[in-house]
Amino acid sequence: MRRLNRKKTLSLVKELDAFPKVPESYVEASASRGTVSLIAFSVMAVLTIMEFLVYRDTWMKYQYEVDKDYTSKIQLNIDITVAMRCQYVGADVLDLAETMVTSAEGLVYEPVIFDLSPRQRLWQRMLQQIQSRLQEEHSLQDLLFKSAMRSSVTALPPREDSPTQLPNACRIHGHLDINKVAGNFHITVGKAIPHPRGHAHLAALVSHDSYNFSHRIDHFSFGEPLPGIVNPLDGTEKIAEDSNQMYQYFITIVPTKLNTRKVYCDTHQFSVTERERVINHATGSHGVSGIFMKYDISSLMVTVTEDHMPLWKFLVRLCGIIGGIFTTTGMIHGLAEFFVDLVCCRFKLGIYRDQETGHMDRIHSNHCTETLDPDPL
Repeated sequence: MRRLNRKKTLSLVKELDAFPKVPESYVEASASRGTVSLIAFSVMAVLTIMEFLVYRDTWMKYQYEVDKDYTSKIQLNIDITVAMRCQYVGADVLDLAETMVTSAEGLVYEPVIFDLSPRQRLWQRMLQQIQSRLQEEHSLQDLLFKSAMRSSVTALPPREDSPTQLPNACRIHGHLDINKVAGNFHITVGKAIPHPRGHAHLAALVSHDSYNFSHRIDHFSFGEPLPGIVNPLDGTEKIAEDSNQMYQYFITIVPTKLNTRKVYCDTHQFSVTERERVINHATGSHGVSGIFMKYDISSLMVTVTEDHMPLWKFLVRLCGIIGGIFTTTGMIHGLAEFFVDLVCCRFKLGIYRDQETGHMDRIHSNHCTETLDPDPL
């Protein structure tokens, strides 16, 4: 009987213990915490990879300043094909300083066939597609600057076939050194000859029936030529509908210093506006048939530099990502648990109240049993 009373007493003490003993190795498992940790590490891995890709990438930085160099020369690079025989056309430059630069100083007249071969036509179409993309996406120019390398000039590939017809066009290619002032490069009928008030072209011996200023510009640039750089006039092709056709290109040149990982050089960018019309003196459209490229030089100079994120900035951003994700996920998990407890609090209180009532009833029943049980001793 004493053993029975002792057991009842120990059970009563255990039930009335307000501070239950917890085992030394007590680990609370939570599925929600594991899920949050998994999501946090996944997001952290994705953002770390994206940040590393940003660190490896570079961007072009543009700086503008006044160009103080007015004494140096500019190299004019030309590769133009005109649909006329070489003995009928002449090319030269005349600037505002009344300095005449003839084609004999650096240009080559090469008899060719105006129609392109299949491979050459494919190359021209690709160049025209790049030009159309450049007009829509200016960031493509940054990619071209990054890929620029010092080597031979990117030019029209040679013909892969052997045509049987005679040459019916003239390819004018080479380079000229011009002054750093506004001027006019033109291709018109007849060879140029010096003149006290400028210059003139011997066009009297050429019949009007042979006039055809349909032309194709494979390359036209200023400064040091860079392969991979697509200039605004590269790939241009014009087909003349009249023999007395006049083509005008108004060009604005901007001196440019290019400083990238692959190349460092002085070159020139330019923008162009086109205009064409038929020469007809009877209708008041006066002028000379030919191809005229009037250029002007800007007083500003652009320095294009390839910039890169420093290592210390990458590490700081990486630490910010890791710390921010840990803090944010902890706050989100805490708020979620708070709202879950708030919603389920009423049901939990009801459960606790039922358990507490049953517990007090058991205590009262045990107490009554001990009072009524007689002591055998």
